[in-house]
Amino acid sequence: MIRRLVRWVDDRVGGASMLTHQLRKAFPSHWSFLLGEIALYSFIVLVLTGIYLTFFFVPSAAETVYHGSYVPLQGASMSSAYASVLDISFSVRAGLVMRQIHHWAALVFIAAIVFHLGRIFFTGAFRKPRELNWIIGLTMLVLAIANGFLGYSIVDDLLSGTGLRIANSVVLSVPLLGPALAFLIFGGEFPTSATISRFFSLHVLLVPVALAALIGLHLSIIWRQKHTQYPGPGHTETNVVGTRLWPAYAAKSAGLFFLVAGGLAALGGLMQINPVWLYGPFDNAAVTVPAQPDWYVGWLEGALRIFPSWQIHIFGHLIPELFWPAIVMPTVTFLLLYAWPFLEARITGDHDAHNLLDRPRERPARTAVGVAALTFYVVLFLAGADDVLTVTTGWPLRNWVWLLRASALLAPLAAGFGAYALLRSREATA
Repeated sequence: MIRRLVRWVDDRVGGASMLTHQLRKAFPSHWSFLLGEIALYSFIVLVLTGIYLTFFFVPSAAETVYHGSYVPLQGASMSSAYASVLDISFSVRAGLVMRQIHHWAALVFIAAIVFHLGRIFFTGAFRKPRELNWIIGLTMLVLAIANGFLGYSIVDDLLSGTGLRIANSVVLSVPLLGPALAFLIFGGEFPTSATISRFFSLHVLLVPVALAALIGLHLSIIWRQKHTQYPGPGHTETNVVGTRLWPAYAAKSAGLFFLVAGGLAALGGLMQINPVWLYGPFDNAAVTVPAQPDWYVGWLEGALRIFPSWQIHIFGHLIPELFWPAIVMPTVTFLLLYAWPFLEARITGDHDAHNLLDRPRERPARTAVGVAALTFYVVLFLAGADDVLTVTTGWPLRNWVWLLRASALLAPLAAGFGAYALLRSREATA
């Protein structure tokens, strides 16, 4: 019956030959190509757990008195948002594990995008004709970081409130436009009751829809252009050697989905993350110490902590010290990343289409730039935990700040030149 139904549809639509052709599409077998799939499957877990959480979360800053299951905070005044998160954690069936899976999935989602983009950068997969997909991938990273921060902030605990206060100060530091931008983003003078509901709408609707659209466009372009592949026997610029989509690759991909989902479920059930009940409700006059954000904004936190307190006047306007590390530095970072495929093509004079990947050792200059950049941001990430380093080691905070400042300047140069010299020496002896 199924065969007759399929034949009946094919006689009228004529899609069997096209479908057969697509199911024979080959996919490279190298493990690094699975990084993008890990990001995709983490996003699916994010959406599913997020839908569950929206049934119980109350996106309101209205003040209430807590009378829930968590005894230490009973009788405390807090926002309805924070009270609902406590109820999700202690009263809703499977609420805490869903909350933690959602949080872990966000961390893995952004990490997988970063590693995926790193693989693309070091292997030259951004070159013609894939510049557009590089831009789409970077945009997804920006949106993922923004959405992670939005979701982290709507809980309205003391730790996330501290991050919001910092973000508000950063926006206010923008010359001329700062106050207007802060009013637009936060809904008034911080702290304001409009922030939670505004961030909630962005977090659950606008940004996820934009991410889903970009993921679909990203996959469509990959499907149209075919995959890149590493050089090897039988690998050319005009073919793809690997596993066919159906049934082998589909089975492998389905297995990876269950591994990712199972791993995230295990993390959510076994590894505590963001215990908001320990921080208490947001109080504008209080700050948690030590306090670190999620890893994907740790580099921004580190830049804020170690950047010198330079206040500059330009044409009578004060440029606060926050503007340089929190606005200029990330803006320059992502503009350079967006422009990299075109800059490299212009510098090298290579405007040809490439379907075979480079091995990082074959491109010493590009690899050295990448190693130097990664070293710089790792130092900034460590700087975001300078208070933890101080508490752990007993070394004075001021000493850590100066050490990290020096490392941010010298370590990238040493790592970059070291990588370049090492790869050139291997090239000379090959």
